Amino acid sequence: MRILAFILLITIFPATAVAQNPRKFVREGNREYNKGMYDQSEIEYRRAIDAKSDNAKAVFNLGDALYRKEKYEEAGKEFSRHKEMSEGEESLAAADYNRGNALLKAGKIEESIEAYKSSLIANPGNHEAKYNLAYAQDLLQQQQQQQQQQKDNQDNQQQDDKKDQNNNDQEQEQEQDQDKQKQDQDQDQKDNQQQQNQDQQEDNQQKNQDASQPKMTREDAERLLQALANEEKEVQEKVKKEKAAAARVRVLKNW
Repeated sequence: MRILAFILLITIFPATAVAQNPRKFVREGNREYNKGMYDQSEIEYRRAIDAKSDNAKAVFNLGDALYRKEKYEEAGKEFSRHKEMSEGEESLAAADYNRGNALLKAGKIEESIEAYKSSLIANPGNHEAKYNLAYAQDLLQQQQQQQQQQKDNQDNQQQDDKKDQNNNDQEQEQEQDQDKQKQDQDQDQKDNQQQQNQDQQEDNQQKNQDASQPKMTREDAERLLQALANEEKEVQEKVKKEKAAAARVRVLKNW
């Protein structure tokens, strides 16, 4: 973007000599102003205004002195005050032009643009006002672009923060899921281990019971079966004998 040269035109209207003290104060102020003694020139201009409050030249020159002292907002007020007192297009154009310079220096770009436009309405041929108007408009455009860029950056940052937050939430959920899965796995392993321990205990108990019982060989089993058979045979023979003895007993008959 092309930046136009910033030209500040400070116009001083020399006061004409008159017999009144305000004019004398203005002359003294101009003398000090031309020597670069802006503090002293301010004092003299204020004396002139105190002596005659509607002294337009003193008000205008006071604005110049304040501008040189970099008191831009105060200078702008004095130029606005002078505009209200001014008569004639040239005086109005000068007041608005210097007011635009003061406002621009004070960082009030939009207000300075309006002041330059007002100056050009009163004096369309003021090339310095045209240059400064273009310069102020370029500054305003840059400022607006910077503000828009800052807004875009803030919006992007907010979006990035939101994405980061969402990612953090997802990571937390994943971590929670992983923790739950690990807890479930640990619980399953614990349950399996407990079941294995229980099965092992039961197996050990069964083995102990088997170990405590005497083992029977085949020969022992056959002897046991033979003993049971002999015992059964003896019982049967005893029963037969008892029946035979009962049959030989004589039964007496009662008459």
